[in-house]
Amino acid sequence: MKHHPHFVRYVLFAAALLLCTFFLFASQASEKAKWPVSPGGDVKKNGSLKVDVAGVSQGYFQAALQEGSKSKFKLRVARNGQTLTYNLNSDGNFEVFPLQLGNGSYEITLYKNVSGKKYTSAGKVSVRVELKDAQSCFLYPNQYVSYTPESEAVLQSDELCGGMTEKEAYDAVCSYMSKTFLYDYVKAVTVKSGTLPDIDGTYGKKMGICQDLSAVMCCMLRTQGIPARLTIGYADSSYHAWVQVRFGGQDYFFDPTLAVNGIGKVKTYSVERYY
Repeated sequence: MKHHPHFVRYVLFAAALLLCTFFLFASQASEKAKWPVSPGGDVKKNGSLKVDVAGVSQGYFQAALQEGSKSKFKLRVARNGQTLTYNLNSDGNFEVFPLQLGNGSYEITLYKNVSGKKYTSAGKVSVRVELKDAQSCFLYPNQYVSYTPESEAVLQSDELCGGMTEKEAYDAVCSYMSKTFLYDYVKAVTVKSGTLPDIDGTYGKKMGICQDLSAVMCCMLRTQGIPARLTIGYADSSYHAWVQVRFGGQDYFFDPTLAVNGIGKVKTYSVERYY
């Protein structure tokens, strides 16, 4: 059956209008989210290490191996006596890391595993950091809070918080976490040391351990332009993860695990590190 030419043009016009409306809405919904620049524009190299410093003033850098390897690697970030150690993937792809230790001179050192637990230096890059905003490093995805524009948690955050103030969005995300997720008791006793938070997997199952739940919450808040720290340390004597948030000149604290379980009480939280 043939359609009248005017009908065909009408259908095409309507489809184009709908598509434009969709992209306009998506653009508006995601305008508060911040994303790292594509790596490769401003790279420093030494040994097996390459570091893209284009985002340093915004509170992050990107690191990768010069080429893929079958060995294991660690990345140590040090400033003024403070150090943070990460596992770096061996495939040569860039990963994002926060500059959460403040302004100053950073040393970024790559270590290669040579046998057992023995590592040897495989490259070092020095970076001078002057942040435009001390909270900016908690607005971007990074290795510990890893998400993309296509992540379901990002899309849900846009749908949930569109048009809200920062405080309204924070309250909405807290409520959403409490009502939507479960604690994964099986993963809690089987997870291997060094496992990174899994935002996409946790959101898909609506279940995770403390670091997973905290990472999902940080993702949803960062998507709305709200600085959120994935904080790791001790809840009383238990190793734990929770969320610290700052906006409007005020600090906020939320423990997704306690909220999800609906039970339990912690007397003292001791911060070890945050991302």
